[in-house]
Amino acid sequence: MRAAAEIGEGPVIDPRTGLLAWVDIPAGLLHVSDPRSGADQATRYDTWLGAVAPRTGPGWAAATSDGFALLDDGVLTVVDPVLPEPWRRMNDAKCDSAGRMWAGSTALDFRPGAGALHRWDGRRPSTIVADGLTLPNGIGWSPDFRVMYLADSMQAAVLRASFDADDGVVGPLEPLFQVHAGLPDGLCVDADGCIWAAIWGQAQVQRRSADGILLEQVSMPVSQPSSCAISADGILYVTSARDGLAASALQEEPLAGSVFAVSVGVGPVPVARFAA
Repeated sequence: MRAAAEIGEGPVIDPRTGLLAWVDIPAGLLHVSDPRSGADQATRYDTWLGAVAPRTGPGWAAATSDGFALLDDGVLTVVDPVLPEPWRRMNDAKCDSAGRMWAGSTALDFRPGAGALHRWDGRRPSTIVADGLTLPNGIGWSPDFRVMYLADSMQAAVLRASFDADDGVVGPLEPLFQVHAGLPDGLCVDADGCIWAAIWGQAQVQRRSADGILLEQVSMPVSQPSSCAISADGILYVTSARDGLAASALQEEPLAGSVFAVSVGVGPVPVARFAA
């Protein structure tokens, strides 16, 4: 799907409709796209949108500049303004199997140690479950929901921790693998337990085993793939970004900011709807 997103991010298949939702973070745009027809409906909100998650009812849960919010019929309601400082924002987010939203916060200048991992169940306040991060990014879980994965992009690392799905408790985050060129950005997990990570700056998406071993690299026609999601029929959707690219670079990659589809032949670990 051709687009010109500044920072396309947070792709998620909406189980209510089968459509693909994704955001353009600094533009505050929520896109709802039909991959079959290419039709796209975009709604702009007066905030940075890190990611959204479909709700059990209508509307969306969202990670925003100020914290956690609900979106419904084009109206944004901030429920938990956990980030009142103008120099911080929420980044990527995803729901676990119990319908809790997890999101990473970061400083706008990506200062080391200013990032945190937050858990939100729809009430206020949300909970900080890990701090001392820099740019917490892609989030995912193993098929049995006993392991959580988290990219810390500026550390060029994907981390993992034990996970208690009943109580939403995360163990200590430990390095799983390091990326030696580019930065790990958004990620998803497939039904075989393998991690797909978009590698910003390297024009590729990597598939890694649960132990972090590189299994496969999918080349992309853009230098800044930003995140990915897998549909039930085994299509990998990859968002991308134009942010920071010079005019000469954009001439070399005119599809920067678009969303790409690649058949990978494996389904996803289902992403739950926000339960509140």
